[in-house]
Amino acid sequence: MRYTPQDGFPYYFELAQEQELSALFASVKTNALLASIDEEKAAHRYAPGKWSIKQIVGHITDHERIKMFRAFQLSRNQEVELWGYNQESLVKNSRFDKLTLQQLLTDYVNVRKASQSFVDTLSTNKLQRKGWAKQHEVRLEDFLKSVIGHEIHHLNIIKERYL
Repeated sequence: MRYTPQDGFPYYFELAQEQELSALFASVKTNALLASIDEEKAAHRYAPGKWSIKQIVGHITDHERIKMFRAFQLSRNQEVELWGYNQESLVKNSRFDKLTLQQLLTDYVNVRKASQSFVDTLSTNKLQRKGWAKQHEVRLEDFLKSVIGHEIHHLNIIKERYL
């Protein structure tokens, strides 16, 4: 890997670049892994100040919601910068730890279905549109792949530090 998580978009894109876009959004690997986790483990934090698995699932879902709206804007020729957001604030102001893991997974699946539906409507021409993600000019297709790369990053953390 040439990039680290601190690099943001390039790192996440690099994690998912080898796969076809529609297949990335259709994958159910995340569902299978998360469905195998019990409520006690889902509430676990591997260190003080770190997120629980529930918070990670909620964060992945929030991230996808935000990024898909930005991808939608880019696909419709809106001149927008594909800006970042404060993930700590979003998680802090959520109810993720009060919800069951099943509730969070249902929300994740619903968001993914909407994302997949949107991705499936995009033409090859639309996927070539370019926008800016911080200092990086990026094609819509690569921006969308980074959404899944972000998820892959967090699943790797779950596997390495929680399970």
